[in-house]
Amino acid sequence: MALDKPYKDMPGTTIFDAEQARVGYHLNQFCMSLMKPDNRTRFRADERKYLDEWPMSEEQKQAVLARDMNRCIELGGNIYFLSKLGATDGHSFQYLAGSMTGMTEQEYRDMMIKGGRSPEGNRYLGEDGDAQPQHQPQGRAGKRGSA
Repeated sequence: MALDKPYKDMPGTTIFDAEQARVGYHLNQFCMSLMKPDNRTRFRADERKYLDEWPMSEEQKQAVLARDMNRCIELGGNIYFLSKLGATDGHSFQYLAGSMTGMTEQEYRDMMIKGGRSPEGNRYLGEDGDAQPQHQPQGRAGKRGSA
């Protein structure tokens, strides 16, 4: 029986609940494997081959290969586990957060120093704040080949 999840109405937010944890278990375990230097070396040598050792969905593997952190989160990834993937690529947590909002690392840093996003217009889906889906490029800055 599905639980009522009123938090699904928060724009730009995926809550990592028990259901997300179940769906993303192998994706998150893959990310944790990157804490070991030998695994990072194997992953960097042939990303697809290393991913195929994990019983993840093809969608999850494609999201990892594309470094689409928003999609990884939608597919059960937890940002704290996914940060291991970012670190493997030499990126800071701040860089990852920026990429997930379509900002560069510097733009994200500047926004946070100024107090972050306003909650006005961003409390529920359908409002018109800057965190609403219609205003989010969702990760363009984090795609490979861009800064």
